[in-house]
Amino acid sequence: MIRKIPKPVLEVLKKIQENNFEAYIVGGCVRDLLLDKMPKDWDITTNAEPSEIIEIFPDSFYENDFGTVGVKVEKFIQNGNGLLKEEREHDVVEVTTYRIESIYSDRRRPDEVKFAKTLQEDLSRRDFTMNAIALQLTTDNSQRTTENVGFEIVDLYGGQEDIKNKIIRTVGDANERFGEDALRIMRAIRFHSQLNFEIEDRTFEAIKKNAALINHIALERIKDELTRIILSDNPAEGIDMMHKTGLLVYIIPEIEKGVGVAQNRHHIHTVYKHLILALKYCPSKKLEVRLAALFHDVAKPQTKQGEGLYAKFYNHDHMGARIVKKALTRLRFSNEVIEKVTMLVDNHMFYYNPDEVGEASVRRLIKKVGLENMKDLMDLRIADRLGSGTPKAKPYKLRHLEYVIEKVSKDAVSVKMLQINGNDLMKDLNIAPGPKIGAILDVLLAEVIENAEKNKKEYLLQRAKELSVEDLSKLREMAKEKIEEKKEEEDKEIKEKHWVK
Repeated sequence: MIRKIPKPVLEVLKKIQENNFEAYIVGGCVRDLLLDKMPKDWDITTNAEPSEIIEIFPDSFYENDFGTVGVKVEKFIQNGNGLLKEEREHDVVEVTTYRIESIYSDRRRPDEVKFAKTLQEDLSRRDFTMNAIALQLTTDNSQRTTENVGFEIVDLYGGQEDIKNKIIRTVGDANERFGEDALRIMRAIRFHSQLNFEIEDRTFEAIKKNAALINHIALERIKDELTRIILSDNPAEGIDMMHKTGLLVYIIPEIEKGVGVAQNRHHIHTVYKHLILALKYCPSKKLEVRLAALFHDVAKPQTKQGEGLYAKFYNHDHMGARIVKKALTRLRFSNEVIEKVTMLVDNHMFYYNPDEVGEASVRRLIKKVGLENMKDLMDLRIADRLGSGTPKAKPYKLRHLEYVIEKVSKDAVSVKMLQINGNDLMKDLNIAPGPKIGAILDVLLAEVIENAEKNKKEYLLQRAKELSVEDLSKLREMAKEKIEEKKEEEDKEIKEKHWVK
């Protein structure tokens, strides 16, 4: 275990002790060491106050009210696993003075932070037993080297036993811990999904009792915890635990609405269970694709028509896109994430049958979602299938679609990919600069998408010459008609032949 501690971290500990202060590695990094994992961050707690820490480490920084000093250290390599944080010029070890905290009036932060005298006082304020373990170097300073160092574990609340038994348990009274900082409720569920630990019964009951307190927490902090759940090894377990504890209705009520909503002959599961299983079996590790798997059928409760085997859910994809956009905006996700998830949900019903859909349809799909997003859309479809109880993730249809995507990937799906451009129209056809050039190119693109063989300069110039006699409004109407005509055909195929849910 001790070999996993980077040399700069050991040197910080040593230097604090050499100045006659106590110093312990503490918190999540000790937990990870006990689990034989490499910690992502390193935290040290000490009885030295911030001013004294800064005196020991002059190049450190202190920019908070919680007694935490950032000590700059050289970038270090984690046992051949690369640099801890590659984007930084240096690494940071956080050194925090022992502290006790007063009442949390807003359920988010202590009204006052007071420095404590002992390690026991500091550990008593921590959230879970597995995070309330400290590690101290014990080798005599005169003999200590980074290769030969002893250590002692300080575990006052049974954290090692809980780690061994894979149990999440609060330090002390669970209601008090969650009352102090309601974000701990989500942290418990996040650890459940990340570590595959079970939540101890009294802690579980306290989460249920205090779930509404999450409304006091800033949405940015909730989003950060939710992101960690979604990106964990067991994201579906995390979301389902939010449901079981009553937390989901406060965080993502849109998903909670699917509980108990039956589907039709295409599904053996309720809407909620289908969404959870789609997330569970999502083959992608990308945040956007996993969120899309969780939300892809979110609008089914609102769009359901009829009951039983032949219930319908028309336009649930488009309505779902609007719902997910609103939900992720509320949860403070970035515009980039929101746009990507919305696009995937909006297009997850794409229809493809090798006997009925040609290359032109695939080019239109690529134009609509972008070639760079096709793999993500395919992963969403696989998640949808597996979440429906379908044993085969990628049937012949999807394998054939992948083949066609690769085949047409070089075909023109944007004006920039045409063999002519606006300069050619102005130079060869003497067309004056203006919006008419763009309109002509849009019509040409619509025709090339239908037939890739037409993307030849000679043909396009001749066709552009024919189109140049039309006025601007007519050209725009022609381009729109071609797009709308094909969209209506494909929408009809979706509704009548495939994935009519």
